[in-house]
Amino acid sequence: MKIGNKVDNFLNVSFKSISENESLARLIISSFVLPLNPTIDELNDIKTSVSEAVTNSIIHAYNNEDNHLITMEAFIRNREVTIKIIDDGIGIKDIDRAKEPLYTSKPELERSGLGFTIMESFMDELSITSKEGDGTTLIMSKKISSRDNTYNE
Repeated sequence: MKIGNKVDNFLNVSFKSISENESLARLIISSFVLPLNPTIDELNDIKTSVSEAVTNSIIHAYNNEDNHLITMEAFIRNREVTIKIIDDGIGIKDIDRAKEPLYTSKPELERSGLGFTIMESFMDELSITSKEGDGTTLIMSKKISSRDNTYNE
């Protein structure tokens, strides 16, 4: 697959829908973003947002069933990291409702219902596409502040 030279770096990884892989996703995205020399806050914002997205896929899209895949794609272009978290789970019936603070589709699990709110707060952009029965794709991006870095600008 040819990605061209419009991106500085690209990542595509899939992993099993088990809770242990939430920390794996955080580690992978941290390693991917580190050459940009992000601030601690920028790195924590990205890791937390990825964690929330992967956890949503495991708990809500797949109902904690461990026989599914979650795909994480990421690319860096002009000091901006864009991350996609993709599942083929049950989908989201009402995205606007799901984005409301404290809303949860699993109140019996005592979830806080702040996942999308956190992602929207920590990232510069968040978009959600979903179709019931066909899964969900979250795309989030964050511009990394200019500091000394590995990638040429």
